[in-house]
Amino acid sequence: MSRSFTFRKSLLTLGVAMPLMAGAALAQTPPATPAAPATSPAAVPAVDPAKVIARVNGVEITEGDLAIASEDPALQMPNVPEEQKRELLTGYMIDLKLGAKAAEAAKVGSGAEFARKLAYNRDKTLLDEYLDQESKKAVTPEAARKLYDETVKSVPAEQEVRARHILVENEDEAKKIAVRVKGGEDFAKVAGEVSKDPGSKTDGGDLGFFTKDRMVEPFAEAAFKLEPGQISDPVKSQFGWHVIKVEEKRTKPAPSFEETKDQVETYLARKAQQDLIMGLRKSAKIERLDDKGNLVEQKQP
Repeated sequence: MSRSFTFRKSLLTLGVAMPLMAGAALAQTPPATPAAPATSPAAVPAVDPAKVIARVNGVEITEGDLAIASEDPALQMPNVPEEQKRELLTGYMIDLKLGAKAAEAAKVGSGAEFARKLAYNRDKTLLDEYLDQESKKAVTPEAARKLYDETVKSVPAEQEVRARHILVENEDEAKKIAVRVKGGEDFAKVAGEVSKDPGSKTDGGDLGFFTKDRMVEPFAEAAFKLEPGQISDPVKSQFGWHVIKVEEKRTKPAPSFEETKDQVETYLARKAQQDLIMGLRKSAKIERLDDKGNLVEQKQP
């Protein structure tokens, strides 16, 4: 397993496991962008949420209403141009106001079932906003850097090699090729001529850097036993017969903070949300009932 993958996995498994919470807002900060030069134009002023953009039978629709609609998961339009998206959202808000007014006139909102749905959606929105608010407090530059540094220290260093190989169909061919390259012929040139591996043939058999777990076992065992500059005897794998040349060995570098910043921040946000929910459960009196209305044994959250 590469160190990069191990590092990312560690971020997702630190502390307790993250439960799936329906409706929990995930605070995700976009990747950092370079600071604008001094000559850049002034930033576009923020849109006034109270600005009216349409009226439906006298009922106003504002920029703030449009912003809320744009956050609705059901209304996401990732491949639609912004101008067209705005037009579609405005049309939706107009239809929403018209439909809601008609539903009120039809007394759709007067039943107990509707009241329950309304209460559910209010609670859900409150929870989403609260979780989002609290998770943003946890996602600070200092917290992100600290988590990154601690995780890097906890991840064991992994060795990797950079190798070339020549793949052929049978052992006799592999033996002949081994004699050629061990005798001084250019390995990359021979690979380009005879290797059956289409993925590396045009690069002279170059596989780049890889950790031991990324290759099939016979190949990996042989490659990691070689020192830089050494060439293997023929090695059999499920793909055929290989002749391997190791170019370099090194300790795999950890991914940089910038490479993992989004994942670090996502972890911090989710952990803050989970800690908040678990804290609320611990301080609450929670009772569950069976189908007869009797209390059932309570389990720790």
